[in-house]
Amino acid sequence: MTPVPSRRQFTFGAAAAIATSQFPILGANDRVNLGIVGLGGRGNDHMNYYGKLPADVKMAAVCDVQQAARERAVAKIEKEQGYKPVDYDDMRKLFESKDIDAVSLPVPNHWHALATIWACQAGKDVYVEKPASHNIYEGQKMVEAARKYKRMVQVGSQSRTIPHKARAIELVRSGAVGKLYQVKGICYRRRFSIGHYENEPVPAGVNWDKFLGPAPMRPFNKNRFVYNWHWMWDTGNGDVGNQGVHEMDIALWGINRTDWPKTVMSTGGKFAWVDDQETPNTLLTSFNFGDMEFTFEVRNLPTPTEALAPLKPNYVGNIFMGDKGFLVVDHEGFQLYKSSGAMISGEAARGAGAGAQEKYIKDEAGKPSGEDTVPHMKNFLDAVRSRDYKSLHAEIEIGARSAAFCHLGNIGYRVNRMLHLDPMTGAAIGDKEASALYTRPPRAPYAIPDKV
Repeated sequence: MTPVPSRRQFTFGAAAAIATSQFPILGANDRVNLGIVGLGGRGNDHMNYYGKLPADVKMAAVCDVQQAARERAVAKIEKEQGYKPVDYDDMRKLFESKDIDAVSLPVPNHWHALATIWACQAGKDVYVEKPASHNIYEGQKMVEAARKYKRMVQVGSQSRTIPHKARAIELVRSGAVGKLYQVKGICYRRRFSIGHYENEPVPAGVNWDKFLGPAPMRPFNKNRFVYNWHWMWDTGNGDVGNQGVHEMDIALWGINRTDWPKTVMSTGGKFAWVDDQETPNTLLTSFNFGDMEFTFEVRNLPTPTEALAPLKPNYVGNIFMGDKGFLVVDHEGFQLYKSSGAMISGEAARGAGAGAQEKYIKDEAGKPSGEDTVPHMKNFLDAVRSRDYKSLHAEIEIGARSAAFCHLGNIGYRVNRMLHLDPMTGAAIGDKEASALYTRPPRAPYAIPDKV
């Protein structure tokens, strides 16, 4: 088994060695030759999004473990863009191509880290879907690889490129709600039971070994393939690492801290459904920093909304609460309320109720800002040409930290006890079982390298 990294290794901000090798640099107006790896539902989205940026990018290559997916992608790009991409069945061959400048990775979670590391080693810049990693150790190695090979690595946390969310976070960080005492991330995303399937032979045209990659070898099962891999511990992270990581990222953006919580406590379960899913369909996690608390809640069953949101299903968003007011932000905009009015004291307070005269005044509101992913991808392409990783809105160090908080929530749930963390490094203190879940046993030849 790969050794659990030392406490020092879990510091995402640690500097990495700088490679001496140099890779070709594009000019400010050059079009980026892009390879897309992973051509399922999200891969199809990537082709559509990049297709709206023809002056910035050419989708020069595609790759997938499924032959039919590759054929569909080639036909789609040829029809819509007027050129035919090169077709690969192995991402390593695509990464080796001198004709490719950057890669986009809408692959399953368990492939995010290794594919990113391989691409960086081959001199490619990377746009990788969220969550950045499948476990905490992988995220740290992704940061090391990006720094060592001087690569631009953008995580698909597109909220960082949405103007109204950026404005909301600017208000929170500038003290509009005062000193934060609690932040709540909400992920109420209705899901349904995935049912049960028996194991079966691998379908023709699917390379099952390559699909599993860094994950343990398992028999082929429909519920471990095509989206439902999200709900299996080997390949996914449950909804906290699927939809939830967007809200997790926004919450951490607003909190604006570099330290780690002192304790992490999770509770939840898989209720109502009797099926093949392994991850919980409800999960409530508390991250206690000592001077403030951050709670995050996932519910996949019918549930009402909270705070200022209209009563409707599928609510996702964040609430920032401070000693001067509160702010609610979601995809429909944000609302900032500030506390106003004098408190009642003495005899009046006993008669009317303490705080009865305090009011909350809407101080500012923001409306939804429109499309998010295309501008986020353009931000990535601009950085590929400028070579300034600090210009990336969701650079890998940001994405790795947000993913790590999702992983901590899942680890707390899986060991079923409070985690005590080193606030400087995020390492679990005195808990071998929890520490083991920061990484996973390697599977050759798909192991995450100790030295990237």
